[in-house]
Amino acid sequence: MKKIIKVVAAIIENDQQEILCALRSPRMSQPNMWEFPGGKVEKDEDIYTALKREIEEELHCHIETIDLFHDHTHEYESITINLIAITATIVKGTPITTEHSKLIWLKKENLDSLKWTPADIPAVEQLMKGS
Repeated sequence: MKKIIKVVAAIIENDQQEILCALRSPRMSQPNMWEFPGGKVEKDEDIYTALKREIEEELHCHIETIDLFHDHTHEYESITINLIAITATIVKGTPITTEHSKLIWLKKENLDSLKWTPADIPAVEQLMKGS
């Protein structure tokens, strides 16, 4: 049986109604594909705490979580990812990339112009339907 990894992802919207998108670096699995920033939930950690920690580590800014947006499980060849997308806003700092190759802000209706990781696609589709 494949290992299931619980992952949280931030759907961060700015004042211009743009969403923060992160390009996975060539060193990461699924290189050069776009995702919502976030990461693995640690043992005994709730999803909101995990997301705040991951964003602080990855983007060096602080967020306030708003609401659970999307929960999807995606099976890859070797692992299964339970991706939990949570809406959030930045309350302190400006995102800077430490792990990703690039960060961009994009209008919801343009999200499908990027090549997303398969696990992120259902959340992208839901965002686009709501735009």
